Amino acid sequence: MRIRDRLGISKHRQAQLAHVLQLCLVGFVFVGLYEGQLGVVVNAAVGLGVSTLPAVLERDYGVPMDPALVLWVTLAVFLHALGTVGVPGTGSFYGNVWWWDHLTHTLSSSVVAAAGYAAVRAIDEHTDAVYFPPAFLFVLLFVITLAFGVFWEIVEFAISEVAALAGVTSVLTQYGVTDTMLDLLFDTAGALVVAVGGTTYLSGVVDTLAARLDARSEE
Repeated sequence: MRIRDRLGISKHRQAQLAHVLQLCLVGFVFVGLYEGQLGVVVNAAVGLGVSTLPAVLERDYGVPMDPALVLWVTLAVFLHALGTVGVPGTGSFYGNVWWWDHLTHTLSSSVVAAAGYAAVRAIDEHTDAVYFPPAFLFVLLFVITLAFGVFWEIVEFAISEVAALAGVTSVLTQYGVTDTMLDLLFDTAGALVVAVGGTTYLSGVVDTLAARLDARSEE
């Protein structure tokens, strides 16, 4: 049973919630511009762009996007952007709420793991030349997610160092080795979420990707 069935949330309501979060991201961009905070503007704008990808994939490539998937992606980028904005008088959640970074890393890594799961399963269904046993796929999800997590930590470090050299505020913050290790730990939690529930939410995406691969191979 899907989460929306347990909670009694319709597909229409999920789509509405995703749109509300997108409007909030637009608002964050203007907040950042008003307060002169480049980090807020960049993170909110990038998040808004990412939140539109499911609609682009569905419209231009025919990949079915369940409203739950759209809400999942949008919530991940919304919470990240909200973490840079915070609320008036408290500063950013990343700096003042100890668990916020863990929450956003878990959600963001689950989105990465979902993309990896869909791609690998589509290849598995498309050709008999490869076969991914369930146990191998389970491990592969963690490898993909951790690889992206390491790449992201390098990006954070590089951006922070460049910003420090330039004497400007970094749009991303690196808090040290301990923070990096914790980030990777919570990245694995996101991968675990997809490993357990990926089939329920991603089967339509997998089938469509496999069908497109089949069509290309027949051309």
